Amino acid sequence: MQSVIAALALSSASALVAPSRPVSVRAAPLEAATVTLPATVKPGVVTGEALVDLLAYAKERGFAIPAVNAVSSCGINACLEAAAKFGGPMIVQFSRGGGQFLAGKFVAGQDGMADKASIAGCVAGALQVRQLAELYGVPVILHTDHCMRDWLPWFDGLLDANEDYFAKNGEPLFSSHMLDLSEDPLEENIATCVEYLTRMSKSNLLLEMELGITGGEEDGVDNSDVDSSKLYTQPEEVWEVYEALSKVPNGKFTVAAAFGNVHGVYSPGNVRLEPEILHNTQKYISEKLGGDDKKPVYFVFHGGSGSSTEDIQYAIEAGTIKMNIDTDTQWSFWKGIRDYEAANHDYLQAQIGNPDSPDKPCASCVPAFALCRSHCLRLDSHRRRRVSHRRLAKPFFSQEQEVLRPPHGPARRGGGDRRAPRQGDGGPQVRQRALE
Repeated sequence: MQSVIAALALSSASALVAPSRPVSVRAAPLEAATVTLPATVKPGVVTGEALVDLLAYAKERGFAIPAVNAVSSCGINACLEAAAKFGGPMIVQFSRGGGQFLAGKFVAGQDGMADKASIAGCVAGALQVRQLAELYGVPVILHTDHCMRDWLPWFDGLLDANEDYFAKNGEPLFSSHMLDLSEDPLEENIATCVEYLTRMSKSNLLLEMELGITGGEEDGVDNSDVDSSKLYTQPEEVWEVYEALSKVPNGKFTVAAAFGNVHGVYSPGNVRLEPEILHNTQKYISEKLGGDDKKPVYFVFHGGSGSSTEDIQYAIEAGTIKMNIDTDTQWSFWKGIRDYEAANHDYLQAQIGNPDSPDKPCASCVPAFALCRSHCLRLDSHRRRRVSHRRLAKPFFSQEQEVLRPPHGPARRGGGDRRAPRQGDGGPQVRQRALE
C-alpha cells in the first residue's frame, strides 16, 4: 500500500502535465502542472467555484486527489512538501481527535473543553495551511473528516469560524467539511445534510456526506461490528441524496458511498470492495437525470489504506475524485521515527557518552526537529520509490491509458469469489443486491 500512496501523490502531477508520458522527479512538475490547471485554481487554499472547477477537472481527467489526516504541524508540512515535489493538488484534512491533538490533549481533557479544543485545533491547523500553502506553491483543499451527530457542536463551531472568516475575507477558512450521519435513518441523514448545506452554501463551503457505513475503526469512530447491510450502498439511496442536495441553491456536495470499504489495513484478501456499485450508481442516476453527464456524482473513497491497485483504479473510473489515506500515513510517520532511532541507537542512550567518546555530549543526535523531519522524509520516500513503477501509476489518473485488470475481463467480475471473509462483511447476498 505504500506504493499506492505514492501513486496517488504522483498521479495529480502527471495527469495535469501529460498522461501519455512519464514525468521525471528531477523536473519541476508543479510548474508544469499548474499551467494546465483550471484558470481559477491557484496556489494556496482552494474554495468556492475554484474548488468545483478542480473537482470537475479531476473527474474529467480521471484522477483522485489524496486526502491525508494531519495531527501536527510537521504532518501538515509533509503534505505540502509532497505536493510541491510531485505536483499538487493535495487535500489536508483534520479529524475531531486530530483537532484536539493540535490544540493539546491537556486542554482537550478538561471538563467541557473537548469540542472547544477540537474547534481551536482545526482552526489553528487551517491557518497554518493558509499561511504556508502559497509559499509552497501548491493548491490545497482544506477539509475536516467524519462528524457524527453527537459531534455536531464541533461542526457548528467550525461553521462559525468559516462565517467569520468569510465576512472578513470574502471566502471561507476551509474548503469543505464532512458530515457522517450514516448511522441515522436515511431520511434523517438527508434532512440534516440539507439543513447544513443550506447554511454552508452561503459561505461557499462544500459538504461531503456519508451514505452507508465505512467499516473498521478510525479516530474514535468504531464500526467494526456494524450491520453488514450498511456496508453496501444502493443506487436508489444515492439518488435520494443527490436529488435532495441538488435543490439547495449554490449547494456543493460530494458523496462518500459505502462499497465494502473499511478503515485500516488488513491482510491481503480480507478487504471486500465492490467498486462496481459506484459504476452502477452513476448509470442509475444518469438515466434518472436524462442528460449527457454519465458521471453526475462526485464520489469519495474512504478507507483507502490497504486497498488494491485494481480496486482503486476502478473506483476512480466511476467518478471518485478524493481518496482518504490515514492508516498508511500514520504508519509512515512512525516508521520514519523508528528508522531514525535504529540508525542512531547507540547515540541515543544517554545525554553524555556515545561510541565516539564516553565524555561526548549527544545533544546533536536528539533535536526534536530531526525526529519530526525523519517522518517527513519517510513519507516522501514512499513517493520517490513509486517513480520506477510509472506503468502502475498511470491508470490512477488517466482513463486514456490502458487500465490494469486481470486478463479474464472487467475488474475481477468472473471466476467466482475466492477472497477470505472479514469481520462485518455483508456476505454474497448483501453484496449481490448492491451490485444488481
